[in-house]
Amino acid sequence: MASTTDRIKSLRAVRQLRRTRTFYAVAVLLWAASTTWTGWQAPGSRQMWVSALLLTVFTGLLLAASLWLQRLQATSPAKPAPHAAPRRTAKPRHAHA
Repeated sequence: MASTTDRIKSLRAVRQLRRTRTFYAVAVLLWAASTTWTGWQAPGSRQMWVSALLLTVFTGLLLAASLWLQRLQATSPAKPAPHAAPRRTAKPRHAHA
């Protein structure tokens, strides 16, 4: 069974990877648009090839982040950990007659 600290680190890693994956997805969309535009304006130019290279780099980073996120989610428990331990109720005291 994983310790609470490991579970918290895992949840933080999942959140961070989701943010990173979103950033990379936006970057891929922007570089795809840039590559298309530059390829249309100046096909075969240095700017087009740099844009295509950056598109490839961000696509690879997006793929890596997605795979890591998938692996982290597969190893984490399906049910999230409760934030607080359940309360113990005190036994009622019986008055002696």
